[in-house]
Order: sequence, then structure tokens, then C-alpha cells
Amino acid sequence: MATAPFDFFDVRVLRTTRLSPGFVRVTVGGRSLAGFASGGRDQRFKLFLPRPGQDEVAIPRGQGTDWWPAWQRMDPDERALMRTYTVRELRREAAELDIDFALHGDCDGPASRWAATAETGSPVSLLGPTEEDNAGVDFRPPPDTDQVLIAGDSSALPAIAGILAWLPAGLPALVWIETQHEADRQHLPTRADARITWLPHGQLPSALHASRHLPTADTSPYAWVAGEASCVRDLRRHLVNDRGLDRQRVTFSGYWRRETSEDTLIQQAIATT
Repeated sequence: MATAPFDFFDVRVLRTTRLSPGFVRVTVGGRSLAGFASGGRDQRFKLFLPRPGQDEVAIPRGQGTDWWPAWQRMDPDERALMRTYTVRELRREAAELDIDFALHGDCDGPASRWAATAETGSPVSLLGPTEEDNAGVDFRPPPDTDQVLIAGDSSALPAIAGILAWLPAGLPALVWIETQHEADRQHLPTRADARITWLPHGQLPSALHASRHLPTADTSPYAWVAGEASCVRDLRRHLVNDRGLDRQRVTFSGYWRRETSEDTLIQQAIATT
């Protein structure tokens, strides 16, 4: 019998680490992670958190690929809180997985609040891949790529770190990263020939519009842009319409939307299904 490409993994918080003013790392672990098969790069997964007062995570286990309609049918006040995050690092032998949370403002989002106060032993569940080549990886440069452009805000930093760690040795990479605080800047190991530019909060669009170092249409570049949805759309239009990049060679992901919670986006998705 063929295995489902994704499955639920029940884990518990092992430890939390405050990396900087704008980031906290939550390390989760459990024997079930032996079946979690990250594809690296910007590997995303669904994170399910218990509601306040719950001792377990209410999710539709055993539903396989039908988990989404089953989760929709659950009582909204009882089912687990669902968010989308990126694998920062998976250590399968140690059965540990790191999740980096970007903290915005006063941590008013439920996932940010949970990450900032998570206690050792707290339950959490993941919906993640069971195969390394899976649909949760978006960074897929064509074989003829001779240069990559990577740009994102704080929410994309964990994915950018994974991408840089995956890139082959010597591949030219132009990287722009916007952070809330200067102290949020991290060491990002890579074998690529990477030029990393760190930007203050809110400066990513103007920096890319003004840059003279973007790839040109007479090469074979690949671009990956992620972060706030409206900013990402603007940058994609700029790369395609103004810089002449082939739209098929530009991957863009709106990780969040200004003044809109993920709960609202989920409810909109439910209403259209």
C-alpha cells in the first residue's frame, strides 16, 4: 500500500531558545519524527496547537489526505489552532525539529504568544511530509539556473536559511533580508557564492527597486520572494515587468497579509470550498 505524502506527527516541546528580540526557537521532539521526511529548502508544514485549557491537540487523526474537510467539520472552538511554518532544522537521529518564530510587536498573535511562553513537555502536532520530494517545497530552480535571487522579510528568514544551506557550492546568490531589529541578523551557512544584504524593517521594496545588481534577462536566473503578501506581489511585478525576468522563473509566497490574521484567511478558504 502506498503511503500518504503527508501525515500527523504528535510531538512535545523539548526546549525554547530566545535567539534575538524578534525570534524565538521552539525545539520539539518525539519518536514519531522518525517518519518526518523534510525536503529542505523552504519546507513548510502545518503546526497544530491546543486551545487554552486543552491538554491534547484536537486534530482529525487517521483521515489521511482527507484531513482538511475533517478538520473543517470539527467545532471551531475545540479544534486545534492551525498555522503554517518552515522547518528550520530536522535532526532525525535525535528526533528533534527546530521551529523559528518571528515575533511581531507585542506577540499579539496566538502562535507568537504560544512560542514566547511554551513550556517543556507541552503537546503540539505537525502535519508534515513523509517523502522528501513533496509539495511543501516551493524553491525549485530550473536545471539551467546560473544565478538565484532570494528576498524576504523576517517571516521568510527560516526559509531563506534552509535555502542557503541547500544551494550547491559556487552558485551565485543575491540575497536581501529585511528584519525588525538589527540584532535579528543571523549567521547563515552556505556553500553558494552568496552576497547577503541585511535591511531595516520596511526597506525591502525600495532596496530591490533601486538595486543595480539584480539578474538580467540575458542570463538564466531564478528568483524566490516571500513575506508580506502585498510586498511580494509588488516585487514580483517589478522583476517580471521592469527587469524582464521570465515569470515562470519567479516563485513568490505571501507568508502573511497586513491587518489580516491567518484565522481570517482560513475562514475565507473554508467558505470557498
